[in-house]
Amino acid sequence: MAATSCWRNTPTSSRWRRPRGWPTSFWRDLQARADPVKVPLSQIIWERCMHIGVTLAFSQHTPPEVVVAAARMVEERGFHAIWVPEHVLFFRDYSSRYPYSDDGRLPGDPDGVIDPFTALTFIAAHTHRVRLGTGVCLVPQRHPVYTAKQVADLDYLSGGRFDFGIGIGWLKEEFEALGIPFAGRARRTLECLDVMKALWGQAVSEHESEHFSIHGALQNPKPRQRPHPPIYFGGESLPALRRVAKHGQGWYGFQLTPDALQERLQVLDGELSAAGRKREDIQIAIGARGRPDADALRRFEDLGVDQVITPVMARDAEGFLRRMDALAERMQVVA
Repeated sequence: MAATSCWRNTPTSSRWRRPRGWPTSFWRDLQARADPVKVPLSQIIWERCMHIGVTLAFSQHTPPEVVVAAARMVEERGFHAIWVPEHVLFFRDYSSRYPYSDDGRLPGDPDGVIDPFTALTFIAAHTHRVRLGTGVCLVPQRHPVYTAKQVADLDYLSGGRFDFGIGIGWLKEEFEALGIPFAGRARRTLECLDVMKALWGQAVSEHESEHFSIHGALQNPKPRQRPHPPIYFGGESLPALRRVAKHGQGWYGFQLTPDALQERLQVLDGELSAAGRKREDIQIAIGARGRPDADALRRFEDLGVDQVITPVMARDAEGFLRRMDALAERMQVVA
């Protein structure tokens, strides 16, 4: 079994949490008989494991050898996952408002990023354990047949390490340049997912919907993870959380403080209940606002977060090394 990474909580935190899928009666009996001080970790799951992931955005300023070095550093220092963003175009002037900054502008005014599937496939060839995620893939901008193929191939080549983070997009100018309507993108995202699920799950794929018609189609290889890699919906609005509750295996929230997360989780819990599901049915991954300290991490953990994701940006291997070591120390990551 692959090693896992966790945020190292303080020794005073000795709560127990039933792992998902374990019968409640069995878990209670185990709690009654076990002493967390005396029972070795190899024999029992102690406490809750909140993972730490990183966002890496590579561009024309990042040499291939630095991409490899950064990915290996992430894995060697015990981080859980690498998440890579997507934009096929940027613009010097745009009227669309970026939802995660005070001024509505993308931080740093980027002019290009490497395609996430290309970057993650390259990283997969140079790593063994770390999970690989799109953070996020702009599904309604893409043709779903090609996206399904890229997802399946990446999951196949990585040995089932892919997490499919998706979003509906915010940059209207990017949609317009691609000749794709900006309006209706949320509905089209769900339609694209239906196409992809048909291609991932059916030996001979059939699908008929408003924009796509597929009959007698063969697409292989299938994803290693069945029926498909976990789908994480990005976004914090009510419609976004409703998509998580109805269709997702995970939620990827952005730029959240513990207080903001608590409020959003109350909304998500209501949507999950309406969909006949529970919080335990999904994974919670969040990008923390700012630089979370130990108290913020404890609050995230107490709120049920499965993974905190933080960006690490540098242009050379030495810069990545310094920032990765500092992050591992600050967040007390243990493998």
